[in-house]
Amino acid sequence: MQQRFYFYYGWIHVVMAAWAMVATLPGRTHGLGLITKPLLADLGLSESAFAQINLWSCLLGALFALPMGWLIDRLGVRLAGTVVVGLLSASVFQLTRVDDGNELFLSLTLIRGFGQSALSVVSIAMISKWFRQNLAPAMGVYAVLLTIGFVFSVLGMGWAIDRYGWREAWKLLGYGLVFLTPAVWLLVRSTPEEFGVDPDPEASDASRALNSDQGLADFTLLEALLTPTFWIIALATSAFNLVWSSITLFNEPILDELGFDQKAAVEMMAYLTGLGLISNLVTGKLATRQRIGMLLGVALLALTVALALFPSIRSAIQLRLYGAVMGFVGGMVTVIHFSAWGQFFGRAQIGRIQGVAQVLSVLASAIGPLCVAWFADQQHSHLPAYYVFAVLTFLASMLSFLMPLPMDAEEARTTLR
Repeated sequence: MQQRFYFYYGWIHVVMAAWAMVATLPGRTHGLGLITKPLLADLGLSESAFAQINLWSCLLGALFALPMGWLIDRLGVRLAGTVVVGLLSASVFQLTRVDDGNELFLSLTLIRGFGQSALSVVSIAMISKWFRQNLAPAMGVYAVLLTIGFVFSVLGMGWAIDRYGWREAWKLLGYGLVFLTPAVWLLVRSTPEEFGVDPDPEASDASRALNSDQGLADFTLLEALLTPTFWIIALATSAFNLVWSSITLFNEPILDELGFDQKAAVEMMAYLTGLGLISNLVTGKLATRQRIGMLLGVALLALTVALALFPSIRSAIQLRLYGAVMGFVGGMVTVIHFSAWGQFFGRAQIGRIQGVAQVLSVLASAIGPLCVAWFADQQHSHLPAYYVFAVLTFLASMLSFLMPLPMDAEEARTTLR
């Protein structure tokens, strides 16, 4: 099949990938956070019981990423993506019919598995399979579209929940996934070679110089796992996800403990979103292989300061500043997490490599809220968890600053022999 467009078709994939990632909202902590209060009231569950259900559904759901990475590399992102979107839509509809904690656990496991885990891997692979030289800028644009998509979907869900209740609002997400399923099949292609073109051929000479492919095009999963680069990026970005999942799932009770109302929380989210958009673009421009460790270290160090100071926040201005820092950090880590695997390890087994990284990310997302719930139960306050998180992110930032570039693929194979 030959390309019949005057632009690189990979940019259509950027749009589709963003749409697919927005579609993971039902399986993401901030998506579930929209219905946590009415859901718990409806089913008669406590925060601690829900945190336990959330933990185990995340742990089991994380395992979905491993076979999905393999299926992407073997069958292609087009077929794998179509199937997983269809399965996620069925799982979302199933959640609208739950009546007790056991049914909730089963539904959440499927939604976490097909949404947060499997579809996230599919979404990132849609771009990683098509871009090499321009991967970081593509991920920057992707992150901007993703942020805008999440903002509108969250606002829409908030309106629908207030008007129709959480079950009917959740059905709307299911219908959106039903519409996305054929769109993936019609618009997505597994690789640029299948489409008759080379990966991002328009890359500039400067971009090629900064992101030279020499020896870094085709790491296997085992070769990637044997590099300290993989583990530093995976653990550092997972540390961020641990924090992020905690503060989004229990956002309202945490801010209520500091004396802030819902209006202040909305203002903070506005600053967070706005700075996140700017950060997406800036980081997409700067995130070359040589700079990723430094950028990740800076982001996590800023996060450490914000977490350490958060329990002392007392004014609206301080809360907005905190939201601005969190937004900028979130934008940086998001682009780095999406683009690093392809930049360091190539396209050949990118699905499998991202699958393992996604498992670690989801595990961290599951553990974070449990830590916050434990502190709330034992010390009657969510805030001590922030000091623990600050220590964790500080250690992750130091590792990031020390991160080496991986040896080239051929040298890795020689070492294995």
